[in-house]
Amino acid sequence: MPSDAAVISARGISKTFGARRALSDVSLSVRRGEMVALIGPSGSGKSTLLRALSGLVPIDAGEGRIEAFDIPVQAHGKVSDKVREARIRIGFIFQQFNLVARLSLFTNAALGSLGRIGFWRGLFGLWPAETKAAAMAALARVGVADYAGQRAGTLSGGQQQRGAIARALVQQANLILADEPVASLDPVAARRVMEILKALNADDGLTVLVTLHQVDYAMRYCKRVVALKAGAVVYDGPIEGLDRARLVDIYGPEFDDIYPEGAPA
Repeated sequence: MPSDAAVISARGISKTFGARRALSDVSLSVRRGEMVALIGPSGSGKSTLLRALSGLVPIDAGEGRIEAFDIPVQAHGKVSDKVREARIRIGFIFQQFNLVARLSLFTNAALGSLGRIGFWRGLFGLWPAETKAAAMAALARVGVADYAGQRAGTLSGGQQQRGAIARALVQQANLILADEPVASLDPVAARRVMEILKALNADDGLTVLVTLHQVDYAMRYCKRVVALKAGAVVYDGPIEGLDRARLVDIYGPEFDDIYPEGAPA
């Protein structure tokens, strides 16, 4: 793909849950090599948007359309029959890690290769040599190789989240969608996870779209930010454009109570 090509794009998508409109005519395009923060108050539609982009949540019927790597993900309220082809290239990192607690950290990382080697080989642990090497290299890359043989459920939240990132690396994902990846972590573990995502973007050229509650993390690690409010995009631009007035408009007057001097440094 050209260096400035859109890796993933959404055009005019909406999503309704019962009587609640979670997304309202949202359009978004993320270019190759970008690291974009998706911010907004709780209930603004951040997680719904991220799940819709990967086809995990079907959008409403209508003219809305989502594509990833020029592959249709969903359109007109229906998930595409080619969505699996797109998902192979998308690593999804969840707030609650989504590791299999009873399996070792190594096995959880190796599961990232299932799209290439097949389900049954993975089910019986028949990992090819290249998968074994890739899993250990990925765990080393994120700093948890020493825990490869330990059950995932016995590890700390930060260690599990780094294991989830390692799984995306084994998957050979070109795009990482990270849904509140640091929300349940302590400040030290959260910073470590964000630094890993930033390094993968800067050093490996991975495209990253990350939802964050912490505005300071968005400002520290991302050059572009997209803000949602009540299911609609209310800002899409450089992080420098998020002045105090705009942040108060996004989050409400309570933002001034938390950050009386304006946006955190």
